[in-house]
Amino acid sequence: MNFRQRKRIRTSIRVLQAIILGITIILLGRLYKLQILDYETYNPLSKENSLRQEYVQPARGLIFDANDNLLVDNEPIYTITIVPSNYNQEKNKLLARLLSITENDLSERITEAQRFSWHRPSKLMAEVDFEIFSNIQEHIYELPGINHQIESKRHYPQELRASHVLGYLREISENEFQQSDQYLLGDKVGKTGMEWFYESYLRGTLGISYVKVNALGQDLGNYEEGVQNQAPRAGSDIYTTLNPDLQLLAEDLMEGKRGGVVALNPKTGAVKAMVSSPFYDLARLAGKMDRDYWVEINADTTTPLYNRSISALQPPGSTFKPLMALIGLQLGVITPDTKVFCDGAYYKGRAYKCTGQHGNQDMLHAIQNSCNTYFFSLMNKIALERGLNAWSDLVKTTGLGVKNNIDIPNENRGIIPDSAYFDKLFGVRKWGIGDIINLGVGQGVVSVSPLQLAVYGSSIANGGYRIQPHLVRGIRRENQSIPTHPAKDRINWLDSTGLGIVREGMRRVVTDGSARWYANIKAAEVAGKTGTSQNPHGQDHSWFMGFAPYKNPEIIVVAFIENGGYGSVIAAPIAALMMEKYFTGKIQRQWVYERVKNFVPKPYEPDEDE
Repeated sequence: MNFRQRKRIRTSIRVLQAIILGITIILLGRLYKLQILDYETYNPLSKENSLRQEYVQPARGLIFDANDNLLVDNEPIYTITIVPSNYNQEKNKLLARLLSITENDLSERITEAQRFSWHRPSKLMAEVDFEIFSNIQEHIYELPGINHQIESKRHYPQELRASHVLGYLREISENEFQQSDQYLLGDKVGKTGMEWFYESYLRGTLGISYVKVNALGQDLGNYEEGVQNQAPRAGSDIYTTLNPDLQLLAEDLMEGKRGGVVALNPKTGAVKAMVSSPFYDLARLAGKMDRDYWVEINADTTTPLYNRSISALQPPGSTFKPLMALIGLQLGVITPDTKVFCDGAYYKGRAYKCTGQHGNQDMLHAIQNSCNTYFFSLMNKIALERGLNAWSDLVKTTGLGVKNNIDIPNENRGIIPDSAYFDKLFGVRKWGIGDIINLGVGQGVVSVSPLQLAVYGSSIANGGYRIQPHLVRGIRRENQSIPTHPAKDRINWLDSTGLGIVREGMRRVVTDGSARWYANIKAAEVAGKTGTSQNPHGQDHSWFMGFAPYKNPEIIVVAFIENGGYGSVIAAPIAALMMEKYFTGKIQRQWVYERVKNFVPKPYEPDEDE
């Protein structure tokens, strides 16, 4: 090899070395820029490719009855999730087949997830069965961006329903989702009952888990051994006032009927039982909703979703008469000894019929005999001498015509009219004596709910206090108890003399009056009042309001049966059986139980020409 050739080779080697050195310098410079100068920019992006942030659902709080037995707990379920940015939609055919849904359905779900976030996991399909879950896991290497969460749905271990009290969960609405950072798309939130009212306590707080993933998005375990993970915080447990035996009996007695039953402690307002019938099955609304069942109960003309115990509004009938007597005393238009002669009707231009021919009636006997004539006359005197508004104001202080703030939603305030209401309803100065005096016997435009009647009746039973009805006695989170503090206010205008006479009259209703056949039980002295609410569309509605023991009441029960007829026929037996159960732990009069179970209300059936 001559000199010229050797020189050419050395030059080529030097050029190659220079090129390699230049490339090395460029690479080192680039690496320095990426790793040092641009660390804060590219390090998070690097982690996004190798890490996945997953939200961990908290365990929803449990719900207990008055005996600390579980009413509502949680049952584990599998949910399939998707991170849209990692998912390849060319896999739609495979994924749809594994999920047993159509490709169109899958595409709609993916689009919804994309609207939520391209980079955060969304629920693709909730409550899948184990076979679908297993199939997904077998093909997970083919489905980058697809994962799962282990969640829970509500489970009801006891036999009782309490559907209107406990309430159900539904998927979060878009509006609710936008207003809170504690929910993910597809999460369930309380929609009715205690599940709605105590949602902020029951919900808990989301946890965060950082997971290492490979290029296919497959789970490679916790990042940094889970040091940066944030554990979810379980929801608070709710302890209710519900007596499971009374609740179960009330549901049994109301089977096949329409109406509501409320039993509570008249001194504290603690609800021992609350039933609205017809019922609905909470289990079929838990987790993945039974859509056919949802359509069915919404289309049902008996409106099973409607909570009649707090929302139904009907004239209270004669259960209103004890309050009328107390108002008459307070306004000074009568005394306990004021007598009204009853020959079977009250005459004001026309005859307003009474329940019988009672002769001279004072307050005590008018309550015992449920004398319409006495209370027609009393209402007329109140309107003429003190005015309708004075009457309306006093009625509302006892919990009628106002909300009583029970801890479940959809409570109705009812109707206790004043002059402005009548002007709006009939026209200014176009209402007359007939519109007014009917109020005295709990008829006309006055309307109440079973809950309101229980609150008003409690003020008679407890000596003149308005109590706040409540279903929850305490809330517990991580061994810390949060007691509830329901209100209890003195009704200043109720005096012991008037209350004593009214209570005695209600006791006589049970011993010698309309409720004597069914409500006069051996277990405890019961005081009460039957009521029949006039109904232009079929058989009248049945009411009973009673408390016991008469001298030191522990329980008040209000029963309302649509189309049940006289209050003594069906409402009184239902309330009496519940008090019998409360005081003795069993039903002692089986014949009364059988009568209630076999009773069939007569709903309105229009004539063919209507």
